[in-house]
Amino acid sequence: MRDEQQEELARRAAAGDRNALEMLLAAIQPSVLRRCSRFLPCYQDAEEACQDVLMQVARNIGGFEGRSKFSTWLHVIIANGSRQTYRTLKRRAAEQGYGEMPVDVADARTTSVIAGSRLDLLDALERLESTRAELVAPMVLRDICQLDYKEIATHLGIPEGTVKSRIHQARGQVREYLLAGL
Repeated sequence: MRDEQQEELARRAAAGDRNALEMLLAAIQPSVLRRCSRFLPCYQDAEEACQDVLMQVARNIGGFEGRSKFSTWLHVIIANGSRQTYRTLKRRAAEQGYGEMPVDVADARTTSVIAGSRLDLLDALERLESTRAELVAPMVLRDICQLDYKEIATHLGIPEGTVKSRIHQARGQVREYLLAGL
């Protein structure tokens, strides 16, 4: 589905068209799952996050005002939903007495380091959010969701220069957390 068609479905769904919402959810589901997988290393966790994101879209589509592109609005929901799924999984692991999240240990000869790196990044973002919450969204939208500075500025309602500054500060903090091993 082309971006223009998706934007039109989003506008119609936001106006209360249930048929448009159903078509929109069906159209975005594969890309939502793919994007959730950028955050979460386990496919089942990405599927759980994807379902949560689709539910959030359905619940909150009326709040989509069209000030930014639907894809930008969706990226924010994906980022927040994926991070929330990670928090929930981490809390469940702690409640079940695990020292850290149980992740299936794969054969190191056939598995990249990316999965572990994603968990480290999510932990670093959690730590950053507890001290400088305003830095998290710009960095996630730029470095994980790959939005351009202008889109981020429009969505967050802050100047582009502020976006760049916050991303720079966030990267520095996250780098420190990662190098220190949290």
